Amino acid sequence: MAIWRQFLGLSTRVPRQDGRLVARPTRSLVAREGAPRRLNLSWSCCQALHRQYSTKAEADEKSSLPRQARVVIAGGGVIGTSVAYHLAKRGWTDIVLLEQGRLGCGTTWHSVGLVTAGKDDPNMMKLLRYSRQLYEGFENEEDGGLGWKKVGSLEVAQTKDRMLALKRKLAMLKYVGEEADLLLPKEVKEKCPYVKYTDLQGALWMPNDGVVTAPDVVSTFAKKIKQMGGKIFEGVQVNSVLTKDDTVSGVETNLGTINCEYFVNCAGQWSRELGLKSSPKVRVPVHSCEHFYIVTKPIPDMDRNMPVIRDPDGNVYFREWNGGIMAGGFEPPHHGGKPVFHSGIPPKFEFQLLPEDWDQFQILLDGILNRMPLINDAQVRQLVNGPESFTPDQNWILGQSAEVYNYYVAAGMHSRGIQAAGGVGRLISEMIVDGLPQFTNLWQCDIQRFVPHHSNRKFLRDRVKETIALYDLKYANSQFSSGRNLRTSPIHTQLKVYGANFGETNAYERAMWFTPKHEEDVDEYLDESAMLKGTFGKPGWFNAVKLEYQACKERVCIVDMSSFTKIEIKSKGSEALDFLQYMCSNDINHGIGTVIHTGMLNSHGGYENDCSIVPLRDNTFFLIAPTQQQTRCMFWLQKHLPKDGSVQVRDVTSMYSGINLIGPHAQQLLSDVTETSTLTHKFKPMTCQVIDVGYASNIITMRLTHCGEDGFVMYIPSEYALHVYEMLMNAGKDYGIRNAGYLVIRHLRIEKMFAYWGIDMDPYTTPVETGREFRVVLEKDFIGKEALLRQKKDGISKKFVQFQLESFNLDAPVWPSGKEPIYRNGKLCGMTTSAAYGFTLGQFVCLGYLHHLNEQGTPEIVVTKKIHDYIKDPKAKYEIDVAGTLYPVSVGLYTPRMAYKAHDKPTFLPMPETT
Repeated sequence: MAIWRQFLGLSTRVPRQDGRLVARPTRSLVAREGAPRRLNLSWSCCQALHRQYSTKAEADEKSSLPRQARVVIAGGGVIGTSVAYHLAKRGWTDIVLLEQGRLGCGTTWHSVGLVTAGKDDPNMMKLLRYSRQLYEGFENEEDGGLGWKKVGSLEVAQTKDRMLALKRKLAMLKYVGEEADLLLPKEVKEKCPYVKYTDLQGALWMPNDGVVTAPDVVSTFAKKIKQMGGKIFEGVQVNSVLTKDDTVSGVETNLGTINCEYFVNCAGQWSRELGLKSSPKVRVPVHSCEHFYIVTKPIPDMDRNMPVIRDPDGNVYFREWNGGIMAGGFEPPHHGGKPVFHSGIPPKFEFQLLPEDWDQFQILLDGILNRMPLINDAQVRQLVNGPESFTPDQNWILGQSAEVYNYYVAAGMHSRGIQAAGGVGRLISEMIVDGLPQFTNLWQCDIQRFVPHHSNRKFLRDRVKETIALYDLKYANSQFSSGRNLRTSPIHTQLKVYGANFGETNAYERAMWFTPKHEEDVDEYLDESAMLKGTFGKPGWFNAVKLEYQACKERVCIVDMSSFTKIEIKSKGSEALDFLQYMCSNDINHGIGTVIHTGMLNSHGGYENDCSIVPLRDNTFFLIAPTQQQTRCMFWLQKHLPKDGSVQVRDVTSMYSGINLIGPHAQQLLSDVTETSTLTHKFKPMTCQVIDVGYASNIITMRLTHCGEDGFVMYIPSEYALHVYEMLMNAGKDYGIRNAGYLVIRHLRIEKMFAYWGIDMDPYTTPVETGREFRVVLEKDFIGKEALLRQKKDGISKKFVQFQLESFNLDAPVWPSGKEPIYRNGKLCGMTTSAAYGFTLGQFVCLGYLHHLNEQGTPEIVVTKKIHDYIKDPKAKYEIDVAGTLYPVSVGLYTPRMAYKAHDKPTFLPMPETT
């Protein structure tokens, strides 16, 4: 593999650019010797590179492409080879890996090779740590040679907010058992004398991180795949993925067709184009951006074990390379990335780079020269401009596609493929073999989180200019600015008139909160500076949302709920009911107009969906699910539909707008605009009626609010939505009606201990663990029943609880927001999932899971009563870690009785089914 190191080191075999960097006062361009030159390796040169590690056996294999395999994987980079390796390791050796060029080409060959366990999510940390441990294990084998060096990493902070973010990250690293520590600025200098430290607040030190050579990792994976019986073919192009009944049946290549059961798209920046080569087409929303780094000539007395340096405030990173420095970064949002290949990736681009662009690189160069001044006097070999693929939301794309069954995707690595590859390969292999990965939970990376427009090429081109900013601080409720106002409700314009501030969820614009007007002093209720720069503490809209909360409790509020997923299920006979009885854990066989809250579980008993279902008329059902479930829910339902076509499922999300009427005056207000009686004994909670409002008809109205207050949710045919909204607003003036946003729903539901799917519940949490056994009917058959029966018999290891912070100052620099570790008597025992201030309780409230720990401090399965007693033990002392500060908390197993006066001490009661 020396040829790869020669390219990024000193090599006469490939073109290079030598020069000396001189920072000018104008900070515009950098003077250098010679003119910019494009590095464009010819195909014959690529083949020459490949012959450095190719064998005759590989050439022989090319002429004998099999006609049958269990799994076909497209993409011979570090992700594809990892998937193949992990499948073979599980005993699935009937696999074929196809690469259109040569192994390690694409974006893998110019990877910088940084390997870390640091991320802003504990489950991702577990995945990254597995990758690092895997590479370290390979290096320690007799024939290692991955270029692995355990040099540690420093993530430095220039600002107080970045330091707070590092403290939050440290708390999560401790939760997953990763060694890490915070350093003072002078200690940064001790770890790496090349780093300028005088402008730093501190740093996070992770001693077990390191570096590796990505093509060497590919070569190692490939060798092990072949040793276990897998087959690898290079120079093979996938022309189409064949399907039968929307299920993978084979792969057509330029060398013939391979029949197979599973297909895995690991094609990197080619994955979107490959996704289009099937029927139906698979949406893989990735777009390439230029990614830059420089490599210097050797620097005298350079420490070959220099730690990896990340300076996210400067948007840059550093590592030692061949006695010199490799330094690159990711452009900040205000500067924007540089999309490329908008009209398609050129042919034979597997071993090519893009032209130098020193102007685009300038903002990164400024950060590089500031953090490591010695580079001012360094000789530069090359400004490398290698394309990388990015996604619309900065999360990777993993999992089974919604369009074709048994079609899996692992793409959109955001230039972090090498650090993720080991864990991603394991994750995808467990998805294929086991159905649900067990070693970590990355549902937020599920490919089914997207809707069709996310794969729109123009949208992607604009969005990735922002999502390339991987080092940008992520505050609560941070939003992207590009690709907005695509999905809006019919009352969107009216809400803007009333002062709505919107956020995006699943491409849908939702009013999050409203700027106070008229009777309130705006300055008293808004902190403009906090909203402009972002904050980890008290948000600028806090007092404005408090006004909305008070209106929900004392008068009436109107919330636009149009983004919720809405699905119609019907049949001619009882087939739809039978189908839903099998899909749902609750009993769906209730009278017309009954609202049934239910989970849809997987075979492990975890939540694939949490929804409300209403029998509207004979054999026709109306299903409401969270916004982010639109693609997932349809996939899950269609996957299990009867093969005879007796049940029809239709997504009707765009056909209906949703208006949530919340508060004690909601009943009388609705009564004023409809002929239907809204009296409680005639329109009971958890029931549904189809009513008229004003001049509009066929409005599906349910007596519930998704937040525990009295009120109604109306699902209105979209053409009537504006009329109904105006009727309610006009009639509501006498009741003190107010517009409210989704943030008030969060405050209300967390205070009442309502779990939300995707935040507090996911495929890895069960009704027994979340305290929702009352929505499970074990007297019927449904998916996941066996798993729940085992839990009822054997017990559980964790339980969903509510935490109330006993002494929390609202002016604290960091607020809980979810993912805070929980300690019991000094031992880590759980983590929060969501948090909000409880205006009625007068305390900050968090939701999350507590684990029952054995004497060794590890979670153990115990019967439910025992875990309840364990949680309620009066001798137990609980604390929550908020960015390094431990706050004492009280723990409740049930929702508190709500009082209107904040000083009233609540009692804890079982959650009634009507909630």
